[in-house]
Amino acid sequence: MNILMILSNPFMVDPRVYKEAKSLVAAGHSVTVIVWDRKKDYRSSDVVDGVRVVRIHNHGLMKVLPGDLFRNPCWWWKAFKKGLQLYRDGFHFDVVHCHDLDTLFAGICLKRKMKVKLVYDAHEIFAYMIARNMPKFIVNFAFKMEKKLINDVDQIITVNEPLKEYFKSFTDKPICIVMNCKDLISKEHQMIKNDIFTICYIGVIHKGRMFPELVDIIGNINNVRFVIAGKKEGLYEEVRKRCKLYGNIKFLGTLPFDKVVPKTLETDVIISIFEPNNKNNQVGLPNKVFEAMVCGRPIIVSKGIYSGIFVEKNKCGIAIEYTKEALIDAIVKLRDNPKLCNDLGKNAFYAAISKYNWNEQKVKLLKLYSEIL
Repeated sequence: MNILMILSNPFMVDPRVYKEAKSLVAAGHSVTVIVWDRKKDYRSSDVVDGVRVVRIHNHGLMKVLPGDLFRNPCWWWKAFKKGLQLYRDGFHFDVVHCHDLDTLFAGICLKRKMKVKLVYDAHEIFAYMIARNMPKFIVNFAFKMEKKLINDVDQIITVNEPLKEYFKSFTDKPICIVMNCKDLISKEHQMIKNDIFTICYIGVIHKGRMFPELVDIIGNINNVRFVIAGKKEGLYEEVRKRCKLYGNIKFLGTLPFDKVVPKTLETDVIISIFEPNNKNNQVGLPNKVFEAMVCGRPIIVSKGIYSGIFVEKNKCGIAIEYTKEALIDAIVKLRDNPKLCNDLGKNAFYAAISKYNWNEQKVKLLKLYSEIL
C-alpha cells in the first residue's frame, strides 16, 4: 500500500510520526511524508530509514506573511499541490494520513480529488493547544473547523482515552488509540547507580512547566544534580543563563530525540509537571512518561490531570500539587528513600514491558491499515 502523510513540522523533530512511518515501511508499505520546514533547516527532499520526506519551505508569499496563522492557507494549498504532483509522478497513494488539524484541509482536498481513504491522526486537541497563544475567536474557529472537516475522515487515530472521548462527543467515525510509547531498550530493569541523586528534565522550557522557577527550586536542594535539555524556544535563553548560577545544575542545550532515552537512563527521576488549569495539559499524556517507563525510572507529574491519574494508576511515580513545596517534598522523599525510588522505577519498567511499549502500539497501527481498504 502507498501512504501519503502530511505533517506541519520538518519530520526530524517528531518522534511519533517517525515511528509510525518507519513501522509502516517495515511492514512493506511505501510511505512519503510532505512536511512544512518553516525555517529551512533541512533540504527539500530526503529519505530517512526508508521513509521519503518532501519538504515545503517558506517561499514567495509564505515568506512575507506575518506569522503562521496567515501562512496556513498557503501551506494547505502547497501541500495539496505537492500531493497531486507526487501522484502524477507515479506515487499512487491509497491513503492520505494527516497529522493534526493544520494538515487536514489539504488531506481532504486530496481525498476528494484522488478518491482515496483519509486518516486523521490527532496528536492533541488542536484548539486547546493553540489557546495559550491565540485569541478566543481563533480558538473557537479551530473547534468548528475540526468538527466540520472530520465528516470527510474515514478513520481517526489519537493518543489516549481522554482524546478518544473528546472525539466521540461529536463524531461516530471509528477511533483507534495509538499511544506515544517507546521501544523497549532492555528485558531487565537496570538499577540506578548514580553517586549523586540526579533529576532530569528534557522538553519544552515554558512557564506552564514551572520555568524558570524550577531552576531556583532544585538549585537550592542539597545533594541533588539537575540536568536540563530543551528546544531553542520559549524561556530557553533565560533558563540557560540561570543554570550558570548553580553548581548542581547542568544545561545540555538541545538533544536530538534519539539521545533522549539514553540520557533518561542515566538519571534517578524524571520531572514532567504541567500547570493543571491549562485544558491541553488536563487531557495530555507527555512523552516523558513513556520515556521514563522504558528506562525504569520514576516520574514526578502534576496531580489531578490525566498524566497524574495515569502515573498513580500504574504506581510508576509521584503525582503532586503544582507548588514549590510539593515539588521539594517529592524530590527529598525520593532522594532519601532509594528503595521507594527503585520500586517505582520497577513498576514503570514492568508496565512498559507488559503494555506501554511501541511494539504493542505498532500492532494496532498495522491492524488498522490492514483493514482500512
